[in-house]
Amino acid sequence: MTPHFNPWHDVSRGENVPQSVQSIIEIPKGSKGKYELDKDSGLLKLDRVLFSAVHYPAAYGFIPQTYCDDKDPLDILVLCSVDIPHMCVVEAKVIGVMQMMDQDEEDDKIIAVAAHDVSVNHYNELDDLPPYMIREMQRFFEDYKALEQKQVIVKKFLGREDAYRIIDASIKLYEETYGEKAQQVQ
Repeated sequence: MTPHFNPWHDVSRGENVPQSVQSIIEIPKGSKGKYELDKDSGLLKLDRVLFSAVHYPAAYGFIPQTYCDDKDPLDILVLCSVDIPHMCVVEAKVIGVMQMMDQDEEDDKIIAVAAHDVSVNHYNELDDLPPYMIREMQRFFEDYKALEQKQVIVKKFLGREDAYRIIDASIKLYEETYGEKAQQVQ
């Protein structure tokens, strides 16, 4: 059997982690489709179409070679002035984190800006963002599952130092969980 390429395991998380990370976009900004990486094949699959009038407020994806308690790679929202297509690798400057509970499980979302987009890469902290952007992210995640009879609670937004700590913890858990595989791609 020939080995296959899996973006979760076979793409580097970047050279300046945790300040800047590679991110793989699963869902473009404005989408109503909930796409997810199929962990076994490495392909993108349509999980569902959102049953609500909301759409993703930013490009949404994951940080390769990370792992969280929800058994998925660490989620990331990337702000950018252009639409980022599915499975695009984007260098993202980390500026904060949204801590939330999804069905009683912790589900942190790293917030970042596209490092090579001059219209957003001057943002260094969450406080630099226009206030509506934070509210939009919070409302999206609270509202998009409401019509599915599921509960999401956004607990709080934290700054980049907390985001760095969460990224580092997800890398440590990935390395503990995947061992040798984790060492091969560095």
